[in-house]
Amino acid sequence: MAKKSLPIETLGAVLEQSLKRLDLEHRLDEYAVWPIWNEVVGAVIARNAQPEKIRNGTLFVKVSSPVWMQQLQFMKDMIAGKLNHRLKGEVVKSIFFMVGRVEAQEELAPAAQSQAAEAIDSPINAEFLESITDADLRAAFKKLLQSYSRRKLSLTRQARPER
Repeated sequence: MAKKSLPIETLGAVLEQSLKRLDLEHRLDEYAVWPIWNEVVGAVIARNAQPEKIRNGTLFVKVSSPVWMQQLQFMKDMIAGKLNHRLKGEVVKSIFFMVGRVEAQEELAPAAQSQAAEAIDSPINAEFLESITDADLRAAFKKLLQSYSRRKLSLTRQARPER
């Protein structure tokens, strides 16, 4: 009895068919956020916010403090847009921020740590803003921090008793 020879398929073709059948191709697109996150948001934001997981187009991002969560809340549409632009598709539909422990991406020298703390304490610090590489994010962050400073100053003035 003659044996039928089965057609030989390349490993790449088999994997591609398997990914399509298991609908994993979209999931792989979602996880492409991790390698580009730090570059898209810049070093300062990356030290204080890191992606935790992504489910059905919602990116869950851990932030180091409620202050960072509040500030990034105003920028989430811009961040999602920049991520999607880099990923060449609508992968990130929304971003959900949550306060948690953000793992350090790289250890900072003590001098760099104090500079980062100064940058956060004095929001309009030019060096801090220049460290954000993306011009749109930098402009949005500057506007947000200026607004925050004005509000904080206003609240301080209200809290002081009249002389």
